[in-house]
Parts: sequence; structure tokens; C-alpha cells
Amino acid sequence: MGFLTGKTAIITGAGFATLSNGKCGSIGYGIATAYAKEGANLVITGRNVKKLEDAKAALESAYGIKVLTVQADVNAGADNKEVVDSVIKQTIDAFGRIDVLINNAQASASGVTLANHTTEQFDLAMYSGLYATFYYMQACYPYLKETKGSVINFASGAGLFGNYGQCAYAAAKEGIRGLSRVAATEWGPDGINVNVICPIAWTSQLENFEKAYPEAFKANVKMPPMGHFGDPELEIGRVCVQLASPDFKYLSGETLTLEGGMGLRP
Repeated sequence: MGFLTGKTAIITGAGFATLSNGKCGSIGYGIATAYAKEGANLVITGRNVKKLEDAKAALESAYGIKVLTVQADVNAGADNKEVVDSVIKQTIDAFGRIDVLINNAQASASGVTLANHTTEQFDLAMYSGLYATFYYMQACYPYLKETKGSVINFASGAGLFGNYGQCAYAAAKEGIRGLSRVAATEWGPDGINVNVICPIAWTSQLENFEKAYPEAFKANVKMPPMGHFGDPELEIGRVCVQLASPDFKYLSGETLTLEGGMGLRP
């Protein structure tokens, strides 16, 4: 039994994905795997039902935990409060509690310069990332207050360093960082731990980014000093497990940069 046995974690954007070499190919699925190994029951969301069902089948079979899949897409044309409220209702109906919220989902039009960015492309990043994080945090707050739970949000070096061709993505991620710091201030007295991770992991999306935008990839994606990119499960996923531990409460409100193999860096 792991130390998260009996607890419930919501992970957005956690559909199944693999790299060309067959290893775990998404941060969300890597986090889900790390949590499943510690015994947590999971609620995983995303737009692709098949990817969610594939993740559910693999995790339940391998680790004996329960996984609730919910198709959910926060976007400019949806009633997003209703979308998120439905996820939370299904979570409480299934498990009765929420201990961890991990806002991982994000879509964007990377490789498009600021001058050429469309409103639709900007909205894509803002709604899937910043607005989704806002709605999920609001909806989960009463339940996280009950469990003295944790919120783990995802920002990016794109915002920290101003990556070429990633204006909407960077803007969304910087908004998430600011939102997280405010939540840490306001929710700290409630015993809720709030942290941000800025990871660089080798994922199927990064593989595709390299193929589609080789020049933008070359300009922005730098090999970490340890000589390898982060592993979605063993490094990013395990960091998320650590941040759900009471031992990490003192880190609330920090931005943690995870560079391949280098661990936590406040």
C-alpha cells in the first residue's frame, strides 16, 4: 500500500500516450501512473475518450486502483463552469472526497509568432489552460479545505524565458503562476498546499513539436544540464507525488522548476 491509498486525485489532460519508443508519452499519464503506484484513486479528464479509456484500463489492471474517466473540454464556446462542476460532481459521487487537484491540461498553437497569432489561437491557450485552472480550483476548493489537500498547477519556461512562437502559451502559463500564488496566500490558512511546476519532459507532444516546427524547437528547447529531458512518470510524476505529502507543506506558493534529472528547484 502506498501513502496515497484511499485518497482521490483529479488529473486533467491524463489520457494515454506513448513515445515512439513505447515509453510513457505524456506528463498527465505519467502523473497518473505515479499516483496509481501510491494507491490513489484517480479522476482523469481530457477530450479524447479512447485515450482516457486506454489509461483507465492500463492503470486499473496494473495497480488495482479505481479510475473515473470524464470527457471534459474547457473552451471558448462552452459553458465551462457547468463542464467543470460536472467533473467535480461525478468525482464526489464516485469517491466522496478530493485530496489532490492537478491542472495539467493545456492546448496551444506553438510556433506561431505574436504578429501572426489569431484570436482563436489565443483563446485556445487561455481557455484550455488559464480558465480551466481557475474553474477547477474554484470548484474543488470546498473539498480540498475538508481534506487539507493539495493543488499542483503547471506553468512553463515559455513564460519564464519568453520562448519564440509561444506567446499565447506563455501568457496562459504566466497567468497560472499568478493565480497559484494568490491561491497559496488565500488558502494557506485552510491547510491547502498550492504549488506550480515548470517542467521540461520528453513527451509525444514535444516529439511532434520538433517535427512540425524544427526551427522553433531548436531555438527554444534546450537540453538540461544533466543531459536528458525529464521522464513523465519517474521525475515529473514523482515530484507531484511528493507535493501531495504533508512533508512538503512548507513549499506552498513556490514555483518549482524541474529540469531533467535535477529534482526540485524552488
